[in-house]
Amino acid sequence: MRSQVHKINERRANGLFLIVKWPSMDTIELLKTFREVVHSGNFASAARALDLSPASVSKYVVALERHYGVRLFNRTTRKVSLTDAGLLLYERLGSMLGLLEMTENDLRDRANEPSGRLVVSAPHMLMHVPMTKTLGRFLTRYPRVSLNLLLTNHRVNLAGDGVDVALSVGRIPDANIIVRRLMHIRFVVAATPAYWRKHGRPAHPRELASHHTLSASQYNEAPRWEFVDEGQRIEFALEPHVDATDGAPLPLLALMDLGVVYLPSLTMVEHLTSGALEPVLQSFVPTDYWLFAA
Repeated sequence: MRSQVHKINERRANGLFLIVKWPSMDTIELLKTFREVVHSGNFASAARALDLSPASVSKYVVALERHYGVRLFNRTTRKVSLTDAGLLLYERLGSMLGLLEMTENDLRDRANEPSGRLVVSAPHMLMHVPMTKTLGRFLTRYPRVSLNLLLTNHRVNLAGDGVDVALSVGRIPDANIIVRRLMHIRFVVAATPAYWRKHGRPAHPRELASHHTLSASQYNEAPRWEFVDEGQRIEFALEPHVDATDGAPLPLLALMDLGVVYLPSLTMVEHLTSGALEPVLQSFVPTDYWLFAA
C-alpha cells in the first residue's frame, strides 16, 4: 500500500496535514468503497461485493480517512459501525453518488444509442428536396433524438449559434476546416424548350449575358454565376430578370418560360427528368461542389 500512496506533507499556520495521492484510484472510487462497507456491515462482505480483497478494502477506507482527516468507522474484529463523521459523510454521500451513477448510465446509453436534442442548420433549398426525407429516416431510426432545424442561407457560427451540425452546399471553403462530404452536387443551367427555341441555346457561358437569368444571391450581394473554361474558373456578373435570396421559387418561374436558372440538379430532378426543363453548358459547370457537414 505504501508504494501506492504518496504522502505530501505541507506545513501551514494551523498545523500539519496530509494529502493522499492515488495513482490509480480517485476519491470517487474510495467513496464507493466506503458506501459498500456501510451497506455490507463489514470489510469482508464489502470485499466480496466489490471483487476485492478485504485488505484492499481496509486500506481504501484508511486512505479515505486520511484524506478527510477524520475516523469514519469504529472497528471490531467482526463488524464496523459508523462514527459521527462517518454518518455525516454517508448521509450526504447517497444523493451525490446516486446522481453520479445515474449520469454515468445516461452517458453510456447515449454512447450506445443517440439521444438528446440535435441542432442542424441547412440552406432553405435543401428542404425542397429529398434531404427532408433523409432527416425523417434518421429520426425514425433514432427515436430518442429531437431535432431543431435552423434554415438559413447565411453561414452559421457553430459555437456561437449553438449548432451541432451545419449543412452547406458549395466548394469546401478551407482545407484546414474539418468537414464530411455527404453528397456530390451537380449544378445545371436549364430553361424550358420553349424558352430555348425563342432565345437560342448558348454555346458558351458568356452568351448568357443576352438571356433572361433567374438567380439566387444573398441580399445586397452582386449576383454572379461561376463556370470553368479549359480548366480556368470564370465568373460572370449578372443583370438578372429575377434575383431572389433563395432559389426555391426559381424553377417554377423557369417553367413559365421566364428565363434561365442555374441551380443544383436535385432541386429540379422531376422537371429535368420529364424534359420540362432542358440543361445546357454542362461541360462548363464546375464539378467540385458538395453537400458537406461541418
